[in-house]
Amino acid sequence: MKSPFYGFSAKRITGQPVSMETFANQVLLVVNVASKCGLTPQYEALEKVQKTYAGRGFQVLGFPANEFLGQEPGTNAEIEQFCTTKYNVSFPIFEKIVVKGSGQHPLYAWLTKEQPQAMKAPGSDFEGKLREHGLTRENPADILWNFEKFLMGRDGQIVARFTPDTAPDSELITSAIEAELAK
Repeated sequence: MKSPFYGFSAKRITGQPVSMETFANQVLLVVNVASKCGLTPQYEALEKVQKTYAGRGFQVLGFPANEFLGQEPGTNAEIEQFCTTKYNVSFPIFEKIVVKGSGQHPLYAWLTKEQPQAMKAPGSDFEGKLREHGLTRENPADILWNFEKFLMGRDGQIVARFTPDTAPDSELITSAIEAELAK
């Protein structure tokens, strides 16, 4: 049975609509990204993972979102320029979308419903740190912050969800990517 993931579409940062079916039979890391976040340097690790595994059927998909303290305030053109000039991003970046709350993009509604909990890196309490600053989420399945990651298998099913502070090139994520690529 075909995964519902392949029924979704989004617009590339340059405006062209793209069906997620374009990425069929690839292992994907779907990430909500932001330019002005403390985690923004993860773009470097995302690009490293992209380059490491691209030749084996792997793709990072970046979805800019502005729900977390307005940390993605730019226009799509500004976001594209930031990604290419600051981090030399080669993976697809999509137009800014809503990843939680009112107006949530259907792709993210599906992702969070299908995989409501994220795996934490050992010793991590990112949600606790946010709570200390009065930042909480209404629904435990909501995206916690920028740079939350969903690993998708070649069949379009969610394999894992990782907390925002889990680095894309961490052992936790790269071992999961390797396991999926080996299938």
